[in-house]
Amino acid sequence: MNKDDGRPLAELERALTLRDLVLFHLVTVISITSLATGSRAGPVALTLWVLAALLFFVPQGIAVVELSSSYPEEGGIYSWTKREFGEGHGFLCGWCYWINNVLFFPSLLLSAATIATYAVGRGESGLGGDWAYVLPFTLGALCLAAALNVVGAGTGKWLQNAGGVCIYLTLLMLIAVGLYGMWTRPAANPLGEGWWRPSFADLSTLNLWATIPFAYAGLELSATMGSEIQNPRRNLPRSIYVAAPLIALVYLLGSGSLVWLVPAGEMSVVAGPFQAIAAGAAGFGASLWWAAPLAAALAVVGRLGALGAWLTGSARVAFVVGLDRYFPAAFGRVHPRWRTPYVAILAQAALATLFLLLGVLGKGTTVETAFLILLDMSLLLYFIPYVYLFACHLKHRRRAGPAGAVVPVGRGVATLVGLSGMLVTVCAMTVSTIPPPDTAEPRLFVTKVVGGTLLLVAVGGAIYWRAKAGRKKRTPDA
Repeated sequence: MNKDDGRPLAELERALTLRDLVLFHLVTVISITSLATGSRAGPVALTLWVLAALLFFVPQGIAVVELSSSYPEEGGIYSWTKREFGEGHGFLCGWCYWINNVLFFPSLLLSAATIATYAVGRGESGLGGDWAYVLPFTLGALCLAAALNVVGAGTGKWLQNAGGVCIYLTLLMLIAVGLYGMWTRPAANPLGEGWWRPSFADLSTLNLWATIPFAYAGLELSATMGSEIQNPRRNLPRSIYVAAPLIALVYLLGSGSLVWLVPAGEMSVVAGPFQAIAAGAAGFGASLWWAAPLAAALAVVGRLGALGAWLTGSARVAFVVGLDRYFPAAFGRVHPRWRTPYVAILAQAALATLFLLLGVLGKGTTVETAFLILLDMSLLLYFIPYVYLFACHLKHRRRAGPAGAVVPVGRGVATLVGLSGMLVTVCAMTVSTIPPPDTAEPRLFVTKVVGGTLLLVAVGGAIYWRAKAGRKKRTPDA
């Protein structure tokens, strides 16, 4: 099979509907750990969530709507970058997007394993730091997500759909007890004069400015499956118009609930929402003891749905890179029965397993330390494709002009949108290299994050140049 004859893309099943896409956006973008991390700043976090929504989330949505409507093709952001800036830039964008997710899966799995302990009442027992529990849980979840998505897009989507419903229900529970708490109890964090005014000279605030925009990222993922979406030119934009306000609403109201119910100094990065739900439910009496464990169970399903979505979405990038022969040609294979890029999915799951196992190695490594290192490495790599996303948007709008615009804004506004998103992206990349204030060995943290990122970019460059040289040998007249 090869891309030129059109067979692999023609064999993919158009299984994703508008409803599937909306739930796909919910499960890929919403992160309760990011919500808790941001809310640890106290009431000022609400300002940061609003700023990130206006300066990054809205520009991201506009850029994705424009590009996915104009080029609704498999590969999404990789294909857009290749079209606008050439194959070299396309590969760099696709490589960073793909390998970032290999790093992101372990952090997703580790947080899911920890959250699961709260669902069974063992959250404070230390079980979430016991590798004898963590490894079987994470490896089993990874195998489940990979198997469902190999069997078919129409089968795998149900894991993603369940995750989207469950993660939204989790935050609705948080918002409900938060609104009740605002009527019945004083705020857990003082709302002094100027509480809304962020201080970007503060190190913790700078770290949040990387975390909060990252929490809004992910609207572009569904576009990687452009050839598997029913009527993508219509449904991709509509799904963003529906999902984006829902996402912004629960982040803002959820953060407000956390800040009102849990003191910032006592808020857990992983368990913050469940702390808040337990505190809010206590106002109803002992009869709602089950609220926090139920929310944790729903959140676990949400994390597994996110795992499935990121696994299957980013594998499509590897699939199209394989069709372009920069990855081994096997990555471009479609299963004859299930009509999925099964090699790309399985290869990504295998590499994620390797990185997960590597996280165990190293003296003194804990689940939390591994989570933070993997998260920051994936954060730095993930924003490189976002630089390309906004650059593609700017170039596309300049070439297409007002007549070719999907979002009805003028050229000046479109330029401002692209520049805003790119500026926030570059700022987030910069501050993501700053260790959290409580890091025991800041230099080691920076070395792992920056050095690991540069090493992975160099590996991608070597793969590209080797593949390019091989293509020239096969086609000497090219």
